[in-house]
Amino acid sequence: MHGVKRERILRVLMDEPDGTLTKYRTAKLSKTAKSWVIDYLRKLEKEMLVKGTKVLDKEALLDHWFSISQKPRHYDFFVQSPKEFLRKQDMDYALTTYMAENQFNNYLFPSRTDLYIKEEDLSRWKDKISEIGLVGKGNLRLLIYDEHTMYNKKKINDLWFASIPQVLIDLRREGGVCKEAYDMMVKKYVRRN
Repeated sequence: MHGVKRERILRVLMDEPDGTLTKYRTAKLSKTAKSWVIDYLRKLEKEMLVKGTKVLDKEALLDHWFSISQKPRHYDFFVQSPKEFLRKQDMDYALTTYMAENQFNNYLFPSRTDLYIKEEDLSRWKDKISEIGLVGKGNLRLLIYDEHTMYNKKKINDLWFASIPQVLIDLRREGGVCKEAYDMMVKKYVRRN
């Protein structure tokens, strides 16, 4: 659980890096105890990554986040038109990796649709997919980790996308051409801001 809490704090800090958040607000947004936020911020300050809640080195903080991040559980499916399927769903989700990168950066071909879902919705997702798709390695991947991965998600063209910091971590974890896309997005969204 400690890794999940740290990732929640990092997600909040990377999403609002300007230092305007209070420690109390950071705790609220990350759904962790204020004492936990204070302790973790102290550790990050010692590494000179933050000063209070202000991120001093965004790329280094992303490196730190990547070093502690854990791989989500996943379930693979094949669905003929993933975007159209998702537009009809009333359950919470947040797109990441290929589809999200294509929306934000337009470098990768969205060969697979990866989305975070809530664990309690897994059986409903499986039921809905089995009505129109197939189970097994395909073009749709349901990711289950911590529902905070959907923190600050954005709706674009009737689809929900994970925040850019979350997408960056997921692209880097994916490796290969996704790492190239990660590097491009870091230049576009991290270094400029």
